[in-house]
Amino acid sequence: MTKKPAQKKAAKTSAPKARIGFVGVGRMGANMARHLNDLKYKVTAVYDVNEVAADELAKELGATACRKLADVTANADIIFTVVTNDDAMKSIFLGKGDSLLKGAEGRTFVNCATLSPGIQQKVAKAAAAKNATCIEACMASSISHARTGKLYLMIGADDAVFKQHKKLLEDISLNLRHIGAIGKAAEVKALVNMVMNINTAGLAEGLGLAQSLGHDLKMICEVFSQTGANSRVLETDADDMIAREHDCWFSAEHAAKDSGIAADLAKDQKLNLPLNAAAQAQYDRMVGLGIGGLDKSGIAELTFPGRAGSEKKKKKSDKKKDGEKK
Repeated sequence: MTKKPAQKKAAKTSAPKARIGFVGVGRMGANMARHLNDLKYKVTAVYDVNEVAADELAKELGATACRKLADVTANADIIFTVVTNDDAMKSIFLGKGDSLLKGAEGRTFVNCATLSPGIQQKVAKAAAAKNATCIEACMASSISHARTGKLYLMIGADDAVFKQHKKLLEDISLNLRHIGAIGKAAEVKALVNMVMNINTAGLAEGLGLAQSLGHDLKMICEVFSQTGANSRVLETDADDMIAREHDCWFSAEHAAKDSGIAADLAKDQKLNLPLNAAAQAQYDRMVGLGIGGLDKSGIAELTFPGRAGSEKKKKKSDKKKDGEKK
């Protein structure tokens, strides 16, 4: 007798009655939770490796600060995850012992971090084995957008799962695009951040050279804005580069990671992307100098004359020349 396959339990609705959990309540995750709480969604469980952050947000929202991942799953129907990288994603879903997938039947996981397509697909497969579903919700936005529900979301999910939870996704976003199956949104997000990082590195070099040549940088920015040098990055980062105000909205460390994801995708496709490699090298250098926690605009510290990164590079070059003379 052929055994009939088990029927999947229908995922619970994403109407405001659904219980919402958050894993990763840094600046993005916490502000998404606050926004949903404002909309009267029931944010019932939060978790973070920074227990103080989880405790404070839980107190603010009237939620439970969980110490175990499995407790988040037990106390929520839909769980948002906002973690740092692939390793963190593996640890919360695929780690030995405690895991979000314990008791996960009927749950939906909305995974928002910028990660490799491979880990998104691996997690989705593991969730399906537990009769749970996943939505890849890649964000191309900042902290203020998370707080006000104006995220730009690129979605990877099965059509039925996307339609079932579309209202919830619309409630946290201003722009919502269903890219395709799990993994496809991660590919597009890698492309977005690759181009953004290249543009940022290029702008930092252009402004650094302009300053070396003695130009007025406000004039340079105005000329850039009216010519082929214009870009979104010019609007968001130029003033910060000039003023050396690098309060973190998107860190150099994350920029390095995301350029690395694009590099891995290119390698799989046997493509050479020298501009991406150069931008990644600059962000890796920031990390090496101990300034990876600065905003990506901090790449200007490597290109403007007289700044820490350019000075260190100059001293290294001078030492090399001294050695050659000897």
